[in-house]
Amino acid sequence: MDIEITNGPGNAAAHVRLQPGEHFTGESGAMIAMSGGVQVETTTHKRGSGGMLKALKRMLTGESFFLNHYTAQQQPGEVILGTQLSGDMLSYDLAPAMNLIVQSGSYVASHPSVELDLSWQGFGKALFSGEAMFWIRCSGQGPVVLASFGAIYPIQVNGEYIVDTGHIVAFEETLQFEITKAGKSWVSSMLGGEGLVCKFSGQGTVWCQSHNADSFGSVLGPMLRPRKN
Repeated sequence: MDIEITNGPGNAAAHVRLQPGEHFTGESGAMIAMSGGVQVETTTHKRGSGGMLKALKRMLTGESFFLNHYTAQQQPGEVILGTQLSGDMLSYDLAPAMNLIVQSGSYVASHPSVELDLSWQGFGKALFSGEAMFWIRCSGQGPVVLASFGAIYPIQVNGEYIVDTGHIVAFEETLQFEITKAGKSWVSSMLGGEGLVCKFSGQGTVWCQSHNADSFGSVLGPMLRPRKN
């Protein structure tokens, strides 16, 4: 299984190349195109594990209820995956004991040996950050494909680092985080337009996106014409 990211950072696509018999799991609706010899199976769970309960859990993170499983048959095949919003993609090689926490909507695909589960960030954190209460926890070994809104870039944390809540794509589980105000006071934080941020501590990597989907929606929404019934 080989993954190549092309056309980034504005209109990225992930080319997943499979040898005969190889397969991977992808988010429903992520496929752009694929080879004729690739078979697709749609289920509510990862092959060989989980079931309806895991699918319901996945929906709590904002992801699709269904997963697609792509398998190359007698010949090598290729599957091209895209993003929901115009942006970048990243292939992260997951290692044992190095789990990855993925923000809602950023998961695209993964190797069959990668396990997908929920990561509870807490009701208080979700309420005040404006993000989902559940994130995706990726564990095991193998590549994971992530997507962002705009460019995606890594930040190496060694101590403390502050990131706006709407710009987080994923982070390594070695990091701890807390929701806090951006400025010295709540008034200055709100007037400055930053509001709440995530303060990461420890050692690890945070992947950020250059655009904030919620901010983009608040700007674009008033410009759209009302739907006609």
